[in-house]
Amino acid sequence: MEFRMLNTKNFGRALVAGVTATVLAFAAACGSTGVQNNSASETVTDGKLTVATGEPAYTPWVLNNKPESGEGYEAAVIYAVAKELGYKDSDVKWTRSTFDSAIAPGAKDWDMNIQQFSITEDRKKAVDFSPSYYNTTQAMVVQSDNKFANATSLADLKDAVIGSMTGTTSYEQAKAKIKDDIKLYNNNDDAVAALSSGQIDVLVVDTPTAVNMVESGQAGKTGKVLGQIADSEDKEGMGILLPKGSKLTAKVTKAINTLQENGTLKQLQDKWLSAYTTLTVLK
Repeated sequence: MEFRMLNTKNFGRALVAGVTATVLAFAAACGSTGVQNNSASETVTDGKLTVATGEPAYTPWVLNNKPESGEGYEAAVIYAVAKELGYKDSDVKWTRSTFDSAIAPGAKDWDMNIQQFSITEDRKKAVDFSPSYYNTTQAMVVQSDNKFANATSLADLKDAVIGSMTGTTSYEQAKAKIKDDIKLYNNNDDAVAALSSGQIDVLVVDTPTAVNMVESGQAGKTGKVLGQIADSEDKEGMGILLPKGSKLTAKVTKAINTLQENGTLKQLQDKWLSAYTTLTVLK
């Protein structure tokens, strides 16, 4: 059996090289994680503001489903907020999300989300909100040849089949003011399709959306706005939604307060929403 003497000089060099390689590999692995890279950043992508909205996004909140145009009330609000935060228009990057996934607990791949989210204490457990940028009412859409098309009070609708989008203030108002049994839909596209096909008699949505559904033809050729629901103004209002504990929450709060105080929100409402809010009120 043959034994060879160990070269201690070569062994020391090999040991140092091995340890160095291990340290470098560990550092590289840490540096490659998104959590490490973004831990100091207040946004998902450094220097950019990633904003989510619905798919599709509706007029008058977003015109032509193109939030990047800045046209429509919510699109315009985002660019006004971005300016207050020190971002250029070109720094705003749009993405899409569902309504339900946005208000659910957990990590988000966006910095802000805007799609008519009513501010509620229950939702605040999972996400952050800005102050209100708009307080809307709820309205009802019907087909003009439907037997409930000439209703003059909410009591007239007690036997109607009422539909609304799940998880919304529209649903809560319909349930509280009209009847307990409401047919629920995952989105307004499905709900208005049900109205057009006669599956429901009345669709409850926020007032600007109701008017646009009729004016755009989305509610069909015979669609019409029956009227607003009395005392249905959302007292808490609609807020920009942010991930829970976001570093942007305080800054967005300050931005909305500034835009409220300097009259910018009122100017944007007059520009994009004034034609959508004067309707008959049903009690």
